[in-house]
Order: sequence, then C-alpha cells, then structure tokens
Amino acid sequence: MELFHNSDSVEGKGDSSTEKNGIADKWWVLLAVGIGTFMTALDGSVVNTILPIVNRSLNSTIASVEWVVTIYLLIVSSLLLSFGRLGDIRGHKFVYILGIFIFLISSVSCGISRSVPWLVTFRGFQALGGAMLAANSPAILTKSFPSQQRGQALGLQSTMTYLGLTVGPSLGGLIAEYFNWRAVFYINVPVVMLAVGLSLRYIPSDRAETKNEHFDWIGSLLFMSGLIALLYGLNQGHSLGWTSMPILASLLFSLILLFLFIFIEKRIKNPMLDLDLFSNHLFSLTVVSSILNYMCVYTILFMTPFYLIQARGFSSSQTGLILTAMPIVMALVAPMSGTLSDRIGTRLPALVGMLALACGLYFLSRLSFDSQILQIVYSLGIAGFGTGVFISPNTSALMGAAPRYRQGIAAGIMATSRNFGMVLGVGLAGAILTTYLSRYPNSQPLVLMNGIQTTFLVAVGIALVGAFLTALRIKR
Repeated sequence: MELFHNSDSVEGKGDSSTEKNGIADKWWVLLAVGIGTFMTALDGSVVNTILPIVNRSLNSTIASVEWVVTIYLLIVSSLLLSFGRLGDIRGHKFVYILGIFIFLISSVSCGISRSVPWLVTFRGFQALGGAMLAANSPAILTKSFPSQQRGQALGLQSTMTYLGLTVGPSLGGLIAEYFNWRAVFYINVPVVMLAVGLSLRYIPSDRAETKNEHFDWIGSLLFMSGLIALLYGLNQGHSLGWTSMPILASLLFSLILLFLFIFIEKRIKNPMLDLDLFSNHLFSLTVVSSILNYMCVYTILFMTPFYLIQARGFSSSQTGLILTAMPIVMALVAPMSGTLSDRIGTRLPALVGMLALACGLYFLSRLSFDSQILQIVYSLGIAGFGTGVFISPNTSALMGAAPRYRQGIAAGIMATSRNFGMVLGVGLAGAILTTYLSRYPNSQPLVLMNGIQTTFLVAVGIALVGAFLTALRIKR
C-alpha cells in the first residue's frame, strides 16, 4: 500500500463511503458540514464586533475583554491536531457530532455569563467544540466525495466560511442594537440543531482507519502547551514589546516544548503527528504555502481597518461595508476554483491565486490619503480573488497527498496552518506598525500611512515566496 498518492490524479471510481451512501447523500453530507462551517465562521466574526458592547455591559477593561477572542484562538489552534488524530482513531463522525453538542452547550453558557471571566471560560469550551468541527470536516468531505469532485466539495465548504465571515459583522451589529449582545450567542442554537439533525442522518458512520493504535496523550499535551505559548508570544508581542520578559519567556518555553514534542514523536509507536507525512514534498510545500497565504490574508484584515478608520476617517459602518468586498469575492470564486482544479489539477490554480493575491496586496500598498473608494474596493477584490482561487485547490492537494488513514491528522494540520498563519500575519503587521508609530510619535497621520504601506509591501514579498513554493510543485 502506498503511503501517498498524487493529488492531481483523477480516479474513475468513488470511494466506498460514497458508493454506500448513493449519489444524492454526499450533497447532504456537504450541507451538514457546510452548516457547521458557516456556524463557526459566523460566531467568530460576530463576537469580534460586539466586544465594545460586552465591555460596557459587564463593566470590564479592554485588556480583559480581549481574552474573549484570544482564548478562542489559542485553544482552537492548539487542539486541531489532537482532534484530527482522535478522528482517525475513533471515527470522524463521532468527534464531529460531539463537537457540535459542545459548541451548542457552550454558546448558551456564553449568553448567560454574568462576568468576563465566566464568558472567557465558556468561550474556551466553545473553542473546544470548534476545534473538533474544524479538524474533522475536511476529512469527512474527502471520504464522502470521489477524488474528481474533492476540489468542488472543499470549494463549496470554503464558500460557507466566507459567507459566515461576510454576514457576521453586520448581523452582530443588528442583533446587538435591537436586542442585546447575549442574543448573538443564542443565534447559534437553531443553526446548531439543524446541523445536528443533518449530521446524524447523512454523515456516514466511519470506522477507525487505524487499528490497534492509541491516542498519544503526552504528544498532545506537549504540542498544545508549546503552541499556546508560541501563539501567545506572537499575538501579544506587538503590544507588550518583543523584548519584554513575558514575551521572551513565552517564546523560549514554546521552543523547548515543541522540540520535545518532535523528539518524542519520532520515537514512539503511535505518534499524534505522523512526521512521515512531511516526507512528501507536495504535502510539505502545500502546508507552507497555506501558512504564507493566511499570513497575507490576515495582514489585510488587520491593517485595512486602520487605513480606513484612522488614516481616512471612515465610520465603522462604512468600513464594514468596504471590507465585505474581499469575502464576497472569495465566496464567489472558491467553488469555481475547486471545480476547475478537479479538471486541470490543483497546482496551476494555486499558483495563479498566490500571484493574484500578491497583485492585490501591491495595489493596497499604493493606497493614499486621497484614494477613491472604488480603488480600495477593487484592491480588496483582487486580493479576495487570489485567496479564493488559491485555498480550495491547495486544500484539495493537501488532503489528496495524505493516505486515507491519516485524513484526520491532515485536516488538523491544514487547520493549524490557517490559525498559525493568522497569528503570524497579525503579529508581523502589528510589529511593523507599532515600530513606525513609536519611532516618529509626532507625525502620526503620515507615519501611520507609511507604516500601512510598508506592511502591505512586506506582505507582497510573502505572497511571492508562496507563489515560488507553489511553482516548485508544478516543476516537480
């Protein structure tokens, strides 16, 4: 049995799960997984918009209420690999549905929280459920669809993510204005119940692809602790100072733990992370390209509001409308790119996507104090086009490069690369911007604009590196 297969090959027959379910059932599986994907994306984007309201309602501080978002990021990122591996051992449907129930209970608990510490605690449990969903949904789709439709299915799932990100800010604002911030968490309940019903009915029961393997608790604990320490350092570095003792200690501690993790994983019988996956150049380059892509995307999401609100003076509502240009284009393009990659292969669309993203970032770096709104929108649209074209084929390539009995861990690696790229992008953008502002404190408007332009130019370079790595996949 081959450990890897070519992700660009087109197989004439579907896998056994698809044949068992019939032609129609796989689309119900996609709908069930898509609703779960939409729910988690919606919840993340909604919560970000209500933080000021939560802060006033619970009489808290900004530093405290920021942990409502930060704790979710840290826990989701650190547990994706563990739950992907658990799906390989216990079955992806079991872990996925358990994650839905945890997400449901924790959402209601967030809504009834009477203090920020309790809200942060329940958001941590919500992240637990979110990690279960994110780590197993690509594996469920990959098993439910034949290889010649894998890109299409993953592209449609990406569309649900972008729809959640698009709807979230405006929906959260409306709900908080006409009801209260607690209702934002309660809207998850009907969506979750629908996802539960569809998942129980249509997602096929899958047996563990690995037999006589045990879960690596030591590796999971080391990876979780090391990644939390690393992400904390990268996330808080620009605010606490990169040379401050908490940040240096956090980064050093993370390196020690992650080194121990790799050392142990190479030597145990049933590791949480199968390092042999990275011996396939297609798998390794796809993971690195994904990290670089999300670094660029979250640089845009982090920096553009500073440009629109602080440098240009747009209102928050105007800013929200302008920012929707990017996810709307991504939602439209992703399924078409996935379908195209099923026909021509995953590599060329991924390369075109990275190059288009670099072009969009370059146009964003040319924005100034007097740029027209149309110029801003089409710059974001080009970046969204590149991202939408890239993500579906890249995900399909990664899932196709992993063997069937490692689909869960492959999906966990893919989701971890997304979160890791997000934190790196925000950390890098924040570091560049704060460096500019601290160096020239008396010329803030001009310095702010220079810092924003420089940050986007650095992101152009990152996107070009990603394009180069994707081109290596074509050459080979």
